[in-house]
Amino acid sequence: MSNKNEQQNCVNLNQSASTEQCENTPVEPVVSPTDNPLIRVPVNLGNFQVTSSLVANISFPDPVLEIKDIKKRVEIVQCRLMTPPVTNGEDPFSVGPFPLFLKGHVRKNIQYASPCPGDTECVSSELKSLTVRVPFECMTTVTLEEPVQLPVINTRNEFDFFRAQDLGPGFPEKDQFLSSDISQFHQSSTQAYNNLPFCELVSSEILEWDESTDRQAFGTGPVGEGYFHNIVEKVNLNLTVRVLQNQTVSLGDEA
Repeated sequence: MSNKNEQQNCVNLNQSASTEQCENTPVEPVVSPTDNPLIRVPVNLGNFQVTSSLVANISFPDPVLEIKDIKKRVEIVQCRLMTPPVTNGEDPFSVGPFPLFLKGHVRKNIQYASPCPGDTECVSSELKSLTVRVPFECMTTVTLEEPVQLPVINTRNEFDFFRAQDLGPGFPEKDQFLSSDISQFHQSSTQAYNNLPFCELVSSEILEWDESTDRQAFGTGPVGEGYFHNIVEKVNLNLTVRVLQNQTVSLGDEA
């Protein structure tokens, strides 16, 4: 009698099944019956080159004889186009200008040679690496190439009903309390579920200068040899970002 595992694993994944040729038949796609169908697509609102400058102090855990290589990449953690809202019925499209907020890091993997203890006449070293993230944050004002659909304001309106009540003992019978009933609450509200613009990172260019600030020469070692623990870096950062928004557009008349 087969055990439980053999009954459950009825297909041996270590053996490939035979693959035979499959047949296919062309199928006509289902298309919209209208002449100018509407589609929902990301609309390119504009491409923008943003320039920022960074200064950072970097400390190494080990003495550095020399830097061998630095690999860099830009990481964007926030790209937000801030647009003002409009009321329902107003023109919801505008090209700006609008503030564009950018926030992120420059990730750097620094490969460096660290001198080994020993004879300073011939310097031996070990190849090590240090990974750091240099943060940046900036705001720039952009005018869009295509209009963005602005968010529509939510509304909330209260309303009451008139109510007449007898005043009770101590008041003339013909007099009444005329007002609304505070024991009831009535409201009409609307909510607009707007589409948030988003970004794509197209390209980046990084120009950097890294300079040691505490270099010390070996006492009687080779001329010019030394080590350091700290550097200051100056970075000029150029980013190209694409701003998009999902919008409903018409395909228009065919040419």
